[in-house]
Amino acid sequence: MGNKQIRIGIDVGGTFTDAVAIDNETFEVLSKVKIPTTHHDKRGVASGIVTIIQRIMSENGILPRILSLSPMEPRRQPMLCSEGDVARVGILGMGTGMDARSARSETNVADIELATGKYLKTYHRFIDSKELTHEVINDAIEQLLDQGAEVIVASEAYSVDDPSNELRVIEAARSRGVYATGGHEISQLYGLKTRTRTAVVNASLIPKMMETANMTEQAVKEAGISSQLMIMRCDGGVMSIDEVRKRPILTMLSGLAAGVAGALMYEKISDGIFFEVGGTSVDISVIKNGKVMIENAQVGGHKTYLRSLDVRTLAVAGGSMIQIGGGKITDVGPRSAHIAGLEYECFAESANLAEPSIGLVSPREGDPDYVTVRCAEGHEYALTLAGAANLLNLVPEDDYARGNVESDRIAWDTLGAHLGISAEEAARSAMDIAIQKVMVVVSQMITDYELDTGFVTLVGGGGSGAVLVPAMAAKEGFKHQIANNAPYISTIGVGMAMVREQIEKTVVGATERDIKLIRMEIIEKIVQSGANESTVDVTIEIDAQRNILRAIATGSTELRSKDLGSREVPVNELLLTAAQALNQPEGQTELKAASGRWFLFEASEVKKSMFGLVKKKLNHVSVLDRQGVVRFKKANAFHLAFVKKDMYSRFASFLDENTIYSDANATIPKAFIFYKEKMLDLTGMQTKEQLFSILEVETQMLEDNNEMLAVVYQ
Repeated sequence: MGNKQIRIGIDVGGTFTDAVAIDNETFEVLSKVKIPTTHHDKRGVASGIVTIIQRIMSENGILPRILSLSPMEPRRQPMLCSEGDVARVGILGMGTGMDARSARSETNVADIELATGKYLKTYHRFIDSKELTHEVINDAIEQLLDQGAEVIVASEAYSVDDPSNELRVIEAARSRGVYATGGHEISQLYGLKTRTRTAVVNASLIPKMMETANMTEQAVKEAGISSQLMIMRCDGGVMSIDEVRKRPILTMLSGLAAGVAGALMYEKISDGIFFEVGGTSVDISVIKNGKVMIENAQVGGHKTYLRSLDVRTLAVAGGSMIQIGGGKITDVGPRSAHIAGLEYECFAESANLAEPSIGLVSPREGDPDYVTVRCAEGHEYALTLAGAANLLNLVPEDDYARGNVESDRIAWDTLGAHLGISAEEAARSAMDIAIQKVMVVVSQMITDYELDTGFVTLVGGGGSGAVLVPAMAAKEGFKHQIANNAPYISTIGVGMAMVREQIEKTVVGATERDIKLIRMEIIEKIVQSGANESTVDVTIEIDAQRNILRAIATGSTELRSKDLGSREVPVNELLLTAAQALNQPEGQTELKAASGRWFLFEASEVKKSMFGLVKKKLNHVSVLDRQGVVRFKKANAFHLAFVKKDMYSRFASFLDENTIYSDANATIPKAFIFYKEKMLDLTGMQTKEQLFSILEVETQMLEDNNEMLAVVYQ
């Protein structure tokens, strides 16, 4: 590989561990490797991680000194939860005065159901904070350990303001060799019960994650790799292994995040629905304005302060089996060929399908019957959604999910004959049922995120992306595309993910000082997690209704600081995309301004009312980056191009012109600022003073004559 810098992304799945080697300059996928996950090795999954790293290095001539980064995606964490394989947690609650009674109740979160019949076991002790001595703390910890606790959570009312008592408990536990964490370490938000619950789930994962992290880190060092090991987070970013040891909960849903992270890096998606389609299920997520949507996650049906990608999972996928009844296909899934322990009909050898007949199997106790094709010499295959798609020629020739046409035809002809219809009619019926089930979720997500259906693109990833997405797009009238390297999209997403951190605090009436302090804190935190400070972008959000001040930081690791889609799109193509995004005629859409990587387009529309007597002009504004991704679009928005030295004159006046004044207050418009490579989201600011405090900090390194674009709307 010469002197190339190489990234290796690793996806530790329940069945297989995948790895990809990626050229850090060109982002070309150089190699892909898959091995069984080593659950039963004495070093656990760490053994497989080292094996796959060494194999991909030796096969491609990669030297340890040129290996830049080894991110991994620990899908084992959600499996631990679903299997109930988590540590027992002792909670030491604290509070005093008027808050003591409620704090006693809110810190006692009881056992948390993680899956049917699987519980996270907790034990609880409460201490009045006024009586908190070294002896009292140790006695409480001793009682919790005697009950069976393996990890300690310290949780005190208002610890986000003063964490000193939680820190005393943590120190006392650790001095005994016991893992411990505090509510303030997981979230800076008020809401003692939710904060405690989030800390408890985090604590339950610490022993297993520490074991895996330590083994993996040691094994990687033994392989001669000196670069930092990074772990995937549930919000699509990565974090250092040291940070994972403190907050393993952030990795818990990372398997859902990796696929869409990979798609965003390789595909030019403005507004879209991303489908990672596997053999058993599909994970569905939303991309809006080039960004994936995030929400608070739930664990066992309970709200947490864990922010993760909004991913909705449905048991419809390539291996989904077929149910029949009354001479027709009645359902597709939820069971898959994998769960039934059967091979797909479309991947079978045609010679094995001699003397075919229809059979029925019930994969698990209590399941309905699913269709199989039984053949001579004991061969039996599942009828699957992948088979239906292949029969209808929906899967491209070179796709991962492309099957054996002859075998597929034999199996579906057999089913068609059994139902008294053609094979094509049977396959189409199965596809329609699957599409209808998935579209229920898709329609809800489009409504939830107010997406324009005319501009949405369906994007397929995973090994079975081409099984479902093209057919759905055709039937429902959407544009679609299959992601590059779709079967390995999650592993690529891990390998190229950016570092991400977030801090949320409960702040009433956030001041300039509050905003600047949280900004400094988030930058320090993200650099600790492995980001190069010069690449860090910070977004500040203020939720005035819930009194939440939120700082979100994203940044590149030392070696990744450029866009994957580096090809600049011609302006005429950008204009066409902008017109489509705004749903306006191309001839009425104009390029109004450009600065750095940003191109601002405007289309004017005249709305008539009162039988045409009243006319109202609407300005539609869209901002695209140089790769052609729509990063902003809005009807009835206004824009201004200015240079930095005019920030307090021209831009301030522009802001005032678009502010709504009333007797009670002044409502400033929502604002975005674009300059150089930066898109600055100021929509969370409530006052002009807050807005300018952030703008001043963010632009302090700009020259006076640097160009800037502002877009505002109410």
